[in-house]
Amino acid sequence: MSDDTVPEITIGAGQARIDVDRYSPGSFTLVVDGTPQSHVDLEDPTHLAFEYIRRIGHAIDLLPAGPITALHLGAGALTLPRYVEATRSGSRQQVIELEQDLVDLVRRELPLPRGASIRIRYGDAREVMLKLPKGLHGTVDLLVVDVFGGSQIPAHVTSLEFYTAAAVFLSPGGILVVNSADGAGLAFARGQASTVGAVFEHVAAVADPATLKGRRFGNVVLVASHRPLPTDVMPRVYSSDPLPAKVVSGRELRDFTAGAPIVTDATAVPSPEPSRSVFGSGR
Repeated sequence: MSDDTVPEITIGAGQARIDVDRYSPGSFTLVVDGTPQSHVDLEDPTHLAFEYIRRIGHAIDLLPAGPITALHLGAGALTLPRYVEATRSGSRQQVIELEQDLVDLVRRELPLPRGASIRIRYGDAREVMLKLPKGLHGTVDLLVVDVFGGSQIPAHVTSLEFYTAAAVFLSPGGILVVNSADGAGLAFARGQASTVGAVFEHVAAVADPATLKGRRFGNVVLVASHRPLPTDVMPRVYSSDPLPAKVVSGRELRDFTAGAPIVTDATAVPSPEPSRSVFGSGR
């Protein structure tokens, strides 16, 4: 890609473009409706630049070594499928994405690795997930929920009914990873932690300490499983990252979610929209 920016295309969520990262050779940023959504390093797919993506990457690394079966709800620039392929060659992956034009742009400008087993299905994440072959039930080692409409998470992928349906796909030791976003008060993120905790016995929240204290808008990554999470290892892994994060689990998570109602289809609302200042002049 020779230009600094690929011409914008119009998708349902607004305008999408791919910008060259001038500070990281071989890297690019997908921007949708002014919001930076994904970063891809074509020369090194294990390079995860965004904070929340790094935190999801660490969760993936905590799974047993070897190829996995992964289901991604939300494509972005396919950063995480590229990461899984680079770190766990031979993995089988499926991606569900609403915006086919967006994926066409990404695949044209930022091609996927040759030979990677990454199948992309198009449509609403929840609707398409419910129509996946029953043969996938109980086989998915990694289920990533990273669905955004512009800069907000749609309400219908935040409810008890949604997470209950998603849980059917997980293998006995599989993990669900949810990217949540919130600001002051953390009402949305706390509700998501409470809701996921109603479906999964073992849940941890991972975020920048300032975000967890409601001091700034940011991402809260939830990691959940039917089996115990390696919470003895996770704090060290996340605190030693160049972009350190705090892991909240057990009693501390119960305190975090105290009073937060479980979200249902009847009560679900989209995540709060971030202030324009969150993304600086590029927003």
